[in-house]
Amino acid sequence: MGKLFGTDGVRGVANKYPMTSEMALRIGMATAHLFKRRGHHPRIIIGKDTRVSGYMLEHALVSGICSMGVDAYLVGPMPTPGVAFLTSNMRADAGIVISASHNPFQDNGIKIFSSDGYKLPDEKELEIEDIVLSNDMQALHPSPSKLGKAYNLEGARGRYIVFLKNSFPKKYSLEGTSVVLDASNGATYRIAPKPFFEMGAEVHTIFAEPNGENINEGCGSQHPEKLAEEVVKRGAHVGFAFDGDGDRLIAVDEKGGVLTGDQIMVICAKMMKEAGTLTNNLAVETVMSNIGFGLALKKLGIEKATAPVGDRYVLEMMKEKGASIGGEDSGHIIFLNHHTTGDGILSALQVLAAMQEAGKPLSELARLMTVFPQKLINVDVSSKPEVSTIPELVSVIEDVEKKLGDKGRVLVRYSGTQNMCRVMVEGPTNEETEAYCRQIVDVVKEKLA
Repeated sequence: MGKLFGTDGVRGVANKYPMTSEMALRIGMATAHLFKRRGHHPRIIIGKDTRVSGYMLEHALVSGICSMGVDAYLVGPMPTPGVAFLTSNMRADAGIVISASHNPFQDNGIKIFSSDGYKLPDEKELEIEDIVLSNDMQALHPSPSKLGKAYNLEGARGRYIVFLKNSFPKKYSLEGTSVVLDASNGATYRIAPKPFFEMGAEVHTIFAEPNGENINEGCGSQHPEKLAEEVVKRGAHVGFAFDGDGDRLIAVDEKGGVLTGDQIMVICAKMMKEAGTLTNNLAVETVMSNIGFGLALKKLGIEKATAPVGDRYVLEMMKEKGASIGGEDSGHIIFLNHHTTGDGILSALQVLAAMQEAGKPLSELARLMTVFPQKLINVDVSSKPEVSTIPELVSVIEDVEKKLGDKGRVLVRYSGTQNMCRVMVEGPTNEETEAYCRQIVDVVKEKLA
């Protein structure tokens, strides 16, 4: 991986390298230069989540883009998948999202979509990186008469909402359905309620009052506890929690039970198989998916393929194998028949469609998959050496794997966007799983913290 781009664009603490206004300026210039095509007036769409640092980075990007003779179209707070849709729908040259997704507010990031609405492949990111880190960007500047302009894109939210509604089967309605939404004080706060309400649902929204610093704070897809309480208190049929940039979904059933991304995929894959839209009878998981995911698919007669962690790798595997659904246990799910990237709101609509198709409450559909006890602990680290080069860590992992046998598994990997080591253990009981996980974590802390 290059010096700037990680597994999901450029990311870091706002106002510190690489997430500075100076770097955003250069990324804007490099992106505009790379995607500017001859023979038409080039355009780049820019969206963001609700972090206070988004203003600083947005204006720096606009300055860089316009300085290269490209127009910038601003859509304000917009889910990442909304920017992907608009980029393709408006035939823009590229789309840029300013967001650090599920990270805390002090972080921010920049991710880029090509004109077809897909995230950039590694080689394109490296091209941008090479331009950004070169010292001859001044030579790329056009004449004053060819500078770009900046515009606020009117009607962007409406376009995206219509797209979302069109993903829901026309034979069904949400009349009489009570839904609670957790917007995570993030990019979905103004958009998420609209498609559900316009299709007849009774909608209650929580954590939809962003102040620039409360994004993802004790809410959203990583903290669905308050959503579960609200669903039960209101007697709602279902609850949906999004993350800060709206590309993830965690669901809550009518009894307050929390469904993971894996469970959501099993439910939707079954619906798609019965509808004949599950291409190649296949779903794509990642190495972090629960053991129960594969077992559930096997019972349903559905095959699976396994990708590395990260939605871009899920998408690559989906394209390679011809799959129409794939995703991560964290709730990042791609419905390739509908969209080019993971979309939390679209995923929620597919869950509602599955409930209507089956005529069953979500708690009953959740039983399609047995979730094996899993413990995931994130450890802050000062460096990221290959795990195989640390004998003590190799030894403790082998010891735990031997004790688990075929009743569980161990996965130790570094975060692609943070200085963090993720230790995940699955096992037969909660007690054993937690004990084994902490055993490995102690060694990680001793050797890497």
